[in-house]
Amino acid sequence: MTHLTTHVLDAATGTPAAGVGVTLAHLDGAMIAEGVTDADGRLALGPDRLDDGDYALTFGTGAYFRSRGVPSFHPVATVAFTVSGAGHLHVPLLLSPFAYSTYRGS
Repeated sequence: MTHLTTHVLDAATGTPAAGVGVTLAHLDGAMIAEGVTDADGRLALGPDRLDDGDYALTFGTGAYFRSRGVPSFHPVATVAFTVSGAGHLHVPLLLSPFAYSTYRGS
């Protein structure tokens, strides 16, 4: 089982993306948890441990940029991933108004 965290960085400004809504769900769509990034753009989400399986994190990127008066292209950014084995899983999101990227962090 795995513990999950995320960190969202606004790459256009070089600052943490505070106030981004994030949902965690099974890949089949069953919602597990939701939350909002803190002032440092960070969030621990879900139960203390996730079972092995396929999941999706959905970030409210459009709402984040609208709240700042910035036009953007992606209303949400969904990152699908597989949990396999015990440990900590960190899923960062690098965000700009017209692109995003992610990777498995540590």
